[in-house]
Parts: sequence; structure tokens; C-alpha cells
Amino acid sequence: MPRDTEDSAARTGLSRRSLFKRLGLAGAAAAVSEAPLAPSVAAPAAPAAPAPMPTGEALETLTAAEADALEAIVARLIPTDENGPGATEARAAHYIDRALAGPLASSRAAYAMGLAAVDEYAQASRGAPFSNLSAEDQDAVLQDMEKDIATGFAPNSSVFFEMIRTHTLQGTFCDPYYGGNANFVGWNLIGYPGVRMAVSDDEQSMTAKPTAVRESAYDNGMFTIRGGAHGHQP
Repeated sequence: MPRDTEDSAARTGLSRRSLFKRLGLAGAAAAVSEAPLAPSVAAPAAPAAPAPMPTGEALETLTAAEADALEAIVARLIPTDENGPGATEARAAHYIDRALAGPLASSRAAYAMGLAAVDEYAQASRGAPFSNLSAEDQDAVLQDMEKDIATGFAPNSSVFFEMIRTHTLQGTFCDPYYGGNANFVGWNLIGYPGVRMAVSDDEQSMTAKPTAVRESAYDNGMFTIRGGAHGHQP
């Protein structure tokens, strides 16, 4: 559906670049530790289409329909564009699917209801399930959710938007051990140098760009992983 001049002007401020300026490295560090992050907004339309789950990879908790909706949502929240890869390449949806079988298990019912509501609202307001909409219409649905205009959600659409936005940020910028930030896409995107056990004098004085460390914190010998695929105990 076409947007009017006011919507277009408002959408100009919703770029991924402005999202990262607000998020900053402090927000990235919080995402790595899975701490809640500050509210943000959906990104504008980009030509890249959302990618499906990797072929042959079994879903752990989501149904196929839920996975389609989730992949499309995370692809619009942090899109692949001229700034580089986004949540799709970082496998943020995989992180969420995996976490819903473990640390985020208490949110599983909310995801089932919320993703169904996204598709129902998209069908009613735009004429197709969310994953089948154009990027422009997907952004319009997400903005309706963020503004609590979208109907059919419990308790409301903005609560579900905040939850899925937060988990998308976590999945994009977390330690790769948790199933997201594949190939360190998220860390590369914002210039996060990586986890390190010591900091040099040059790094402390900020006179030199720190050398990037691209390994999971749990690859370091001082950490011991316990609790299987979904848990750890430093």
C-alpha cells in the first residue's frame, strides 16, 4: 500500500544506521550478555528478501509457518542493505528458535500466539501472510505493531514487538555459542572488537584500533561449558 508524505518522512529516520547509533557498543555488550536492551524501531524497506532456515536444519521449537514469519520479521528489523549483512545472515531466527527450547522457554506460548497474530493481522490489513508481503508492507505491519495499532494480539501488539525486537538484537550480537551472530556478522557490523581477557596500553588509551578477536568466549580455556547445548556455567 502506498505511504503518504508524512509516513515517508517518518520512515526516513528509521534507518539501521540510526538504530546502531542509538544501540552503540554498550548495547552490543548487553546483547552479548543477553541483557534487555532499550526500545528501538523497525528499519526501512530494502530490496533484499528474507532467507529461509538453512536447508536440512531441523527446527527445535517453531513450526514451519512460525519460522517463515519469524525469519521475515527479523530480516526487516535488521535488514541486509548497503551497510552490510543483517539479522538473516547472523541467524537471529535460529538463535530464537534454539533459545525457546531453553532459556526462553517461558516465552514459547507468547511466540505461538504472537506469530499467529502477525500473520492474521497482515492478512487482514495487507492481504497476505507476513512472509508473503513486500518489504514496504512488512515494515508497515511492524510499525503498526510498535505503535500498538495492530489488533489481535494479547496483551497488545507493542509488547510482542518489543520482545521479538529484543531477541533479534540478542541473536544478531550475542556470543556465537548461543546460536546467533553467525560468522561474527553482528560484531563485524558494529565494529565490536570481541571478548578479550586482557587489554593492552594502546587499547586502554584508545590510540590504536583494537585487533579484532573472533572467537566465542567459551572457546577460551578459562571457561567451562555445562548444561548441554542450551546452557553454560562459566
